[in-house]
Amino acid sequence: MNNPVGWFEIYVQDMDRARYFYESVFQIKLERLNAPAEMEIELWSFPMKSDQAGASGALVKMENGPGGGNGVLVYFTCTDCAVEANRATAMDGYLVREKMSIGQYGFIALLRDTEGNMIGLHSMQ
Repeated sequence: MNNPVGWFEIYVQDMDRARYFYESVFQIKLERLNAPAEMEIELWSFPMKSDQAGASGALVKMENGPGGGNGVLVYFTCTDCAVEANRATAMDGYLVREKMSIGQYGFIALLRDTEGNMIGLHSMQ
């Protein structure tokens, strides 16, 4: 059985601000994806390895697209979610829920990014 999520998109209004936030919080580089010329859309993909479990996705900016608090919650896997939560607040993110235990399933933290989207952080420690 495959993981139920195969891709995610986080819609943004200010791509430069959103890229800076996610690259800084997760210490990664996003990669520009080429969209068909007729589509007025900008996509920046999170790093991915197609032969490993889990899903990747992209920040998306498009004319009249949704952005900020659109009701989708994506959890990013971390070694210790408190580390990324602290980075997020340093990058003008808003901590909704500090690191908390979810029992045998590890720990989570919830935050809002600079675009107003809520995201989750998950770790086993």
